[in-house]
Amino acid sequence: MQTSIIYSIAKKEIMDNVRNKWIILVAAMFAILTLVVSYFGSLGTSGWQNLGNTISGMTELGSFLISIVAFMLGYATIIGEIERGSMSAMLSLSANRFEIVVGKWLGLGAVLCFTILVGYGFAGLLIALNVSNVDILEYLAFIGLTMLFGLVFLTVAICFSTIFAKRSTALGGAIFLWFLFNIILPIVFVGLLMTTIDFSEITMTSTITAPDWYFVLNLFNPISVYSTLITLAIGPVQTSTGSGFIPNPSWYSTGLLLTILVVWIIVFFILSVWRFQRKDI
Repeated sequence: MQTSIIYSIAKKEIMDNVRNKWIILVAAMFAILTLVVSYFGSLGTSGWQNLGNTISGMTELGSFLISIVAFMLGYATIIGEIERGSMSAMLSLSANRFEIVVGKWLGLGAVLCFTILVGYGFAGLLIALNVSNVDILEYLAFIGLTMLFGLVFLTVAICFSTIFAKRSTALGGAIFLWFLFNIILPIVFVGLLMTTIDFSEITMTSTITAPDWYFVLNLFNPISVYSTLITLAIGPVQTSTGSGFIPNPSWYSTGLLLTILVVWIIVFFILSVWRFQRKDI
């Protein structure tokens, strides 16, 4: 494996996105939305919220947006090069397929992480100047976990780019996955849970205890893992999936959820390499 080739491929991905103003636009979007959420708060009252409340308000909204950005970055990175004919030229210049996947993952990952860092970081700095009792380490942890979450969806998108034969089909697959993880799975899981609950025994002050199978199912959705990870590592997260009132089980831990996100990245990266090695160019 030649590191110079990997570096060149990664640099090309970064420069292409810089020239297209992608980094600036996405970072500005993250910053503006974070500032809006912080200023208007979660209860419709205006005024700057502290970073903890901002994290709570941004976690779910951020997961929607970051998964879209990651999919848009990665869905065409392999198949797009093949359709344009540039993949054959890249392979003829002594780059092997493994190096191409690694270089593209590193380059696009750097673009995604940089936009998250700049967007959330700039907004966090402005918020810190307007509120007291700022926990900078907590906010940096939020940014780091969000980067890891974004890399999960980027890796899945790259994998899809090696599977499909057309760019348009890869885009359709990315859109379906976005709906699957963000909308379909949360509704299905909560719906299954609701069928097991006797609502006649629930009062205004009672807490719903979910069975273990519900929490096991949620481990297969990286968005649920990310939201729960933020809750365990930083604080409670506002959700609209209907599950925010259900306490997490004792066997949920920060280490477990971090491991699951890392496993998502490793598995789909290996699948990307394996599928690309067998793809006709």
